[in-house]
Amino acid sequence: MSAFAWSACPMPAFTCFSSQYYARNKFDSGCGWPAFYDGVPGAIKEVPDADGRRTEIVCNNCGGHLGHVFKGEGFPTPTNERHCVNGICLRYNADADQPEDVTEVPVALRPRQIPP
Repeated sequence: MSAFAWSACPMPAFTCFSSQYYARNKFDSGCGWPAFYDGVPGAIKEVPDADGRRTEIVCNNCGGHLGHVFKGEGFPTPTNERHCVNGICLRYNADADQPEDVTEVPVALRPRQIPP
């Protein structure tokens, strides 16, 4: 049971420190950035970039930039999405609750540093 939260929240008293991503959603996409196949329901908002080429992901609470989401790249994950998240904005919480129904990625895509 573990999760990732946004560590750079500008809101008073760090109100965004709730989970943004579950550890079971993290996978090794080979891009060099932390990748997740989905966010915690209600925690992430998708906003089209002005150029129309990418989709930004932001904190649904404060609007802070988290990264970008890419869809349809062919990863064998439940959503075929890659949430490419800026690593500096993540805070790992090993004690965070994670629902049992969150699907793990295939073993070959699991990051080595995150326990199942």
